[in-house]
Amino acid sequence: QVQLVESGGGLVQAGGSLRLSCAASGRTFGINAMGWYRQAPGKQRELVATITRGGSTDYADSVKGRLTISRDNAKNTVYLQMNSLKPEDTAVYYCNADTLFGDYWGQGTQVTISS
Repeated sequence: QVQLVESGGGLVQAGGSLRLSCAASGRTFGINAMGWYRQAPGKQRELVATITRGGSTDYADSVKGRLTISRDNAKNTVYLQMNSLKPEDTAVYYCNADTLFGDYWGQGTQVTISS
């Protein structure tokens, strides 16, 4: 089992910044890629960014150049630095871990961007 706990969400004005964190615990030796997904009201959950254990990253086109994913393997923590935020970034952000034992999800953290 792997447990994921997100933090760092909140309410900011458009153009502002937030930094999300996701700390993993449990059988962390089995974690491969980690990532962030988001789900806005009335929409399906979508990929935001992923990062492999080796540090290779992938981003949704809508966030490239504004959001940056990073990872501290020693702390079993993944981060999402979000800059130049837009109202359309408003969503619940979920942390995901792709592990040897299956996929795990955090409980989600709300990010709200006011215009």
